[in-house]
Amino acid sequence: MAQDSTLQPAARNMTKPFTYPVTKKIDQSDDYHGIKVADPYRWLEDLDSAETKSWVDSQNKLTFDYLNEIPVRSQIKQRLTRLWNYERYGVPFKEGDRYFLTRNSGLQNQSVLYTAKSLNDDPKILLDPNTLSSDGTVALSGADISDDGRLMAYGLSASGSDWQEWKVRDTETNRDLPDTIKWVKFSGASWTRDGKGFFYSRYDEPKEGTTLSGVNYYQKLYLHRIGTPQSEDTLVYDRPDQKDWGFGGTVTEDGRYLIINVSKGTDVKNRIYFKDLKTKDAAVVKLLDDFDASYNFIGNDGPVFWFYTNLDAPRSKIIQIDTTKPERSNWKTLVAEAPETLQSVNLVGDMFIASYLKDAYTQVKLYRTNGTFTREISLPGIGTATGFTGKRRDKETFYAFTSFTAPTTIYRYDIQTGQSTVFRQPKVDFRPQDYETKQVFYTSKDKTRVPMFITHKKGLKPDGTNPTYLYGYGGFEISLTPSFSVSNLVWLEMGGVFAVANLRGGGEYGEQWHKAGMKAKKQNVFDDFIGAAEWLIANKYTSTPKLAIGGGSNGGLLVGAAITQRPDLFGAALPAVGVMDMLRFQKFTIGWAWVSDYGSSENPDEFKSLYAYSPLHNLKPGTAYPPTLITTADHDDRVWPGHSFKFAAAMQAAQTGPTPVLIRIETKAGHGAGKPTSKLIDEAADRWGFLVRVLNMNVAADGLND
Repeated sequence: MAQDSTLQPAARNMTKPFTYPVTKKIDQSDDYHGIKVADPYRWLEDLDSAETKSWVDSQNKLTFDYLNEIPVRSQIKQRLTRLWNYERYGVPFKEGDRYFLTRNSGLQNQSVLYTAKSLNDDPKILLDPNTLSSDGTVALSGADISDDGRLMAYGLSASGSDWQEWKVRDTETNRDLPDTIKWVKFSGASWTRDGKGFFYSRYDEPKEGTTLSGVNYYQKLYLHRIGTPQSEDTLVYDRPDQKDWGFGGTVTEDGRYLIINVSKGTDVKNRIYFKDLKTKDAAVVKLLDDFDASYNFIGNDGPVFWFYTNLDAPRSKIIQIDTTKPERSNWKTLVAEAPETLQSVNLVGDMFIASYLKDAYTQVKLYRTNGTFTREISLPGIGTATGFTGKRRDKETFYAFTSFTAPTTIYRYDIQTGQSTVFRQPKVDFRPQDYETKQVFYTSKDKTRVPMFITHKKGLKPDGTNPTYLYGYGGFEISLTPSFSVSNLVWLEMGGVFAVANLRGGGEYGEQWHKAGMKAKKQNVFDDFIGAAEWLIANKYTSTPKLAIGGGSNGGLLVGAAITQRPDLFGAALPAVGVMDMLRFQKFTIGWAWVSDYGSSENPDEFKSLYAYSPLHNLKPGTAYPPTLITTADHDDRVWPGHSFKFAAAMQAAQTGPTPVLIRIETKAGHGAGKPTSKLIDEAADRWGFLVRVLNMNVAADGLND
């Protein structure tokens, strides 16, 4: 590395507009309830056409020619690689007499699944996904172990696709059985207690040429028996009259019942059915069929079922239903709704382990099965704790704890003594004591109080000059909680501020917080995000020329809406795999499932609100938009890449002034899950390199020194 103490960004060509690849326009428009809406880039929705492929190649060339001119980018990649090279573990769990856990030695593209007879034994490899492809693009996407620990059903996905192929492996010999299950998507597996088969959900085989683009309807729940072909699997439940219903089957710990979770898209409301597995030809019982709330099965004591639900409790509570007397008048509330938001409950050691969110960080409390409070688990600090799985008879459980500056550490928790001990603690090449995280609260446009986490180096001066990356999501009742990221750590090392706003639409404060950012109220989410940016500027953490915003998927929509509504407010934008065409999102893959959160252009009233903020349709020619790097992947069958393609083409056409609008299109990758480490590092280096250049950052060389 150079001896100079500062790495200056490459000189930017800000004196004349970019020359973008020519993107043709076609005469295409649609009538939405009497309003004609042009869609001149519709042809880019066809990913396999020669024209689209040529467009992708030319756009990638422009983008990487630009990124390759950034000298500091290579040093950023080196630092990312060095930091990423640390040993990390997943949360262990036990089945039969075996423990199972994942481990990544550092730079492995995929984590490896191990098994051991005791915690003190050297674990042996059970499945190494890195051996399944040369470039690490085949990922382990799900696994379930039989009750005796002898067999593992596991799912694989390739190139980031949501499609999974399931297989069965003997945990003693590490050999696969002949069983192969195809056309699985959005499903796990759940073994019968005798280990002779498992339940799973699948779709019909798609028509030729529609595997990635076809709309996914009519999911079905099956039972697969070991040693038989998939064609002989037993159809357990389907609904030919309800194309958009999805099914998840879970066998109760005692093996007596199959719990069938019935969902409709991404709506948090669901139905619960069950089937008695001990009674031959037992009918499916519709226990909860009103679709009036979310019901999450915890466990059972014979015919008595326990759930946590947001029925008449927006922050959720724990209830008991006796299935022999299922009338609502007989239901019992065991743990009442609390000021904090109940996120999950597990039944381990004859205790309810209840995880709550308090202002977007974790609290964990233990209750007896009669609802009596026992104790709160003492966590290492303000952060996020996950895990706490196990069996009702277990005396131990494991959990992971992380924060913005604390790498994920795995703890073993003794349920009887209430003591946590470190099981695995990673060593990362940085000094966490040099950084600090604070939580602030600001008011949005309508005076709603919104929390935000801010992380930076200690001693940072709020003088308006600090490069700042503001991240958000705001949808589908998903909560953004503190978590450790090597990518974000490098941003902090470069002197950046990292801010996470907990916007409405998420689940940080329960269902009311979620509903306040849904459908016709979606604009609240964008107002919250814009309010976060204005607070950061007003409090002199940063200024417009130094402020970048980012988000992925629904967060990509967030960024797209923010820059179309307030292009003057931001210094750069990084929308990733975003939903940009709010009038057509429901026409691809699983997009129809998002109607519960967004609404649909097929509804006249919902069309109006969607059209009002749809990023693609609110780009205005002749506007000076901030420097923007759009990212997507050619195998994204969750958010169709056509969203980003069309948005990039339209934004390039609308852009005035010299700042770049670029799109980076990853190959052999999908929406994000299972992405190889090598691709994650490349993406992060490009993202930060882009911001170094467009935010005109001076990056200290010693901050990136190997």
